Amino acid sequence: MKKEIKSYFKNHSSLKLKSKEIAKHFGITEEYGYAELKSVLFKLTEEGFLQKQGKRYSLNNSETGKLIGQLQIVGEGDYGFVVLKGQNNKTDVFIPGKNLGTAFDGDIVHIILMAKKHGKNIEGRIIDVVERNRNEIVGRLEKSKSFYFVVPDNKKIHRDIYVANDFLKNAKVGDKVVIGKIEWKSPDVNPEGQILEVLGKSGTYDAEIASIAREFGITYKFSDKILNQAESISEIIPDTEIKKRLDLRDTITFTIDPEDAKDFDDAVSVEPLQNGNFSVGIHIADVSHYVKDNSPIYKEALNRGTSVYLVGKVIPMLPEKLSNIICSLVPNKDRLTYSVIVEITPAAKVVSYEIKKSIINSKRRFTYDEVQKIIEDGKGEFSDKILQLNDIAQKLRTKRIKKGSINFFSPEIVFKLDKNGIPVEINIKEVRESNNLIEEFMLLANQIIAGHVNPKQNKINKPFVYRIHDLPDREKIFEFARFVKSLGYSFDPNSANKSKQFQQLLESCEGTEEEAVINEIAIRSMAKAIYSTNNIGHYGLGFKYYTHFTSPIRRFPDLIVHKLIFDYTNNKENNFSVEDLEEICNHSSERERNAINAERLSVKLKQIEYLQGKVGTDFHGVVSGITNFGIFVELSHTLAEGLIKFRDMEDDYYIFDEKNYTITGKRTGRKIRLGDKVNVKLARVDNEKREIDFTLLD
Repeated sequence: MKKEIKSYFKNHSSLKLKSKEIAKHFGITEEYGYAELKSVLFKLTEEGFLQKQGKRYSLNNSETGKLIGQLQIVGEGDYGFVVLKGQNNKTDVFIPGKNLGTAFDGDIVHIILMAKKHGKNIEGRIIDVVERNRNEIVGRLEKSKSFYFVVPDNKKIHRDIYVANDFLKNAKVGDKVVIGKIEWKSPDVNPEGQILEVLGKSGTYDAEIASIAREFGITYKFSDKILNQAESISEIIPDTEIKKRLDLRDTITFTIDPEDAKDFDDAVSVEPLQNGNFSVGIHIADVSHYVKDNSPIYKEALNRGTSVYLVGKVIPMLPEKLSNIICSLVPNKDRLTYSVIVEITPAAKVVSYEIKKSIINSKRRFTYDEVQKIIEDGKGEFSDKILQLNDIAQKLRTKRIKKGSINFFSPEIVFKLDKNGIPVEINIKEVRESNNLIEEFMLLANQIIAGHVNPKQNKINKPFVYRIHDLPDREKIFEFARFVKSLGYSFDPNSANKSKQFQQLLESCEGTEEEAVINEIAIRSMAKAIYSTNNIGHYGLGFKYYTHFTSPIRRFPDLIVHKLIFDYTNNKENNFSVEDLEEICNHSSERERNAINAERLSVKLKQIEYLQGKVGTDFHGVVSGITNFGIFVELSHTLAEGLIKFRDMEDDYYIFDEKNYTITGKRTGRKIRLGDKVNVKLARVDNEKREIDFTLLD
């Protein structure tokens, strides 16, 4: 009957019939047959094939019934949501697991709407995949009886992929592989694919790094063409080029970087002036001199967008010959730079500045620890210059915060790895005055460059790449205010100057165990900083003009800013239209988000690896998330985050209060809030599912 009804409506797509009229057409007169017809009509409406208006049924072939959007899988294919394209006024469409069809996470899909709702969301069913989000999937090769299959690393890819014997490419069970040429014709059977590349034995350091890169679409290796072009670039600087530049080789310049840094793209200098002010130099590697527009290296850097910093491994934006040698401001070598030279008073007021192509010869490579020791002891090589720079930096920081700049604290962890890449120690990175010293001068240079292109006095408006940060969402701000109030802190969401409110709050919780959680929730309530040609300012920093100029070795937008600022300051025509720059901004923002996600996964996997041998150990932590299925806890010393499932909390039945970020025991009345300090036992570590489970200790 179902097939006959579908065929009938397909052939008569304009009909709108009552159930009795349909029964009459098919000659159904018995009560049993009519009941079966009603059941079939209900199912066809639920599936979205038919639509019901009042008592009449018709074929669901209108544009409102067929919509296109991107699928976002939740869990391991339990269900998903489709974010509709061009439907800003509609909520996302809920897709139950049974209605996902042959779609993977991230696919562009064709859906039809169902006759029912799921909470505040309309329910839908995927009827077709318009475009696959990924052509390749990374996973582990396994075998069951006579057939092989790949278990995807990304659990949102919720189906294993079958591999025929002819397409194994010599991979062995347990290998980490890249699978492609994927076909999935029916949700009743698993997708099929072919192994394209064997990354190595699953669990080995190199294989895991390569698999993270492939999972996020990060190009892991440079082609021979790119490497050959890089090798052809000479390290020798011609005299003709030196004559064009401000020669600062006799000026005392030095770099300050982490101990494990491989490339140095910024150096600083300070010289006293006769009028009592200081000349502070911020010298940035002149990558634009070597990377010419539309060259193979330029195109590759554009595609990559950014360097990616995985645990123990950097995937650079530029080949090593450029990033670690020619452009890197290594000590005692002549290097081409782009300098922002600022005249600044002892009170840290900027009097004037100039932007010049230059050449320097760094006199010393300092680590943050070395500079910190000089700041604390007041002695050491170039101590007078370091102390002077630090004094100016502290004053710049104080002024910046007074104007409403927010200093978010996002704790970072540092891994100590053995020779096989296995983590043997995890420490929280300490941010000290030496870190802040460099940060303040980089912020200053970025501000000056952005303001120079669009200065207040004459409103010159040239196409440019800005780093912008929008105002926070009003609803999220009110949620944040409720959250911090539950922890005993005050935050006025109606305040005219919310940035100062944020800063006061962050200062009041500094040094407490809940500091990291408050910072994290505050960051979540903010818009994301992005690149754009439309300058709306940077809310978080409190700057009207801001860009990225200071890291061209590892960020593509900085390289473009170098090219633009040189053309504008020398009255040259640049090669980029507003449309070109906006495309670069969008692509760079996307690659940045992608790199951040890859870096986070890299950290998470190393945390999991570190904890594997510590099951049964007690830990201290802070409640970092509360959901309807359990609470997340972040360990205080490793920042590893794991879940305490409600089903494992046997002391009581807990009720979830989403608005107040709490759960409450029904019998005992025990409350657990976001930000609470708790003691937990490590119950389970699952490397394959990338999960950590805790149990709560009393």
